Amino acid sequence: MGNGKRVWHRLLSDRRAVVCMAILAIEVLCVLILPLLLDLEPDLTDRTVGFWAPPSAAHWLGTDDVGRDILARLVCGGRISLLVGFASAAINLVVGVPLGLLAGYRRGKWEFWIMRLADVFQSFPSIVLILCLVTLMGASVLNLVLVIGFLGWPGIARLVYGNVLAVREKEYILAVRALGARTGTILLRNVLPNAVAPVWAALGQRVGRAILSESSLSFLGVGIRAPQASWGNLMQSAASLAVLTGRPWVWLPPGLLIILTVVCLQILGNALRDAMDPRTSAGR
Repeated sequence: MGNGKRVWHRLLSDRRAVVCMAILAIEVLCVLILPLLLDLEPDLTDRTVGFWAPPSAAHWLGTDDVGRDILARLVCGGRISLLVGFASAAINLVVGVPLGLLAGYRRGKWEFWIMRLADVFQSFPSIVLILCLVTLMGASVLNLVLVIGFLGWPGIARLVYGNVLAVREKEYILAVRALGARTGTILLRNVLPNAVAPVWAALGQRVGRAILSESSLSFLGVGIRAPQASWGNLMQSAASLAVLTGRPWVWLPPGLLIILTVVCLQILGNALRDAMDPRTSAGR
């Protein structure tokens, strides 16, 4: 059995991981398919029902302050929140993995400058820095993805860097070097496959953090802004005490979805880490 199949088998043997994968898959399918099946219009105002209408047959989750259907905005907003989460995590990988490889394998000046740059990025409070950059660049989905993505690479780079330091002195790496293989070939074929495994386990946490960052910014009014919907700006109504206490149908569904998604990503990341760890698997 190949290593990938073995990891997949171990992952499927974890019931919590399977449940979390199913929940995340359902979320993705719902945000992609339901708007087409139910003909959902997140920006359409229903004047006949009115503002702040409670859940009914016409609007399953009620309406918001301008009469828009909350279910439609919840589903369509999920597209934005999940897109920001996964796209930002992808940028973390694209930037962090190569820099971590270079710092750990080449050492010297590469190690010094890349690690010092990571120190600089990590020395600032992330949410404050993201808040400032989004305010300067403008609030849009693309800007949020770029800012959250490019500010999150140091953690990935450090993870890869530490693993590369452990791998670069292994006997098989020294043998490939002695045979005269090029540095690029060694990095891609020998070092990367053995150093990047823990990164996949951390990917779920990265996606969850990006979703939380988007939600926080949108709640503060500097992220995704109306009329465009996201789970974060749907929660913005909860800033009003009247809505928080008297209209739970407005803020409770997006809040629960944010919590559910982030918890599922955390559990799935931990399960993937355990599945990739031969010591954990051997003890089962």
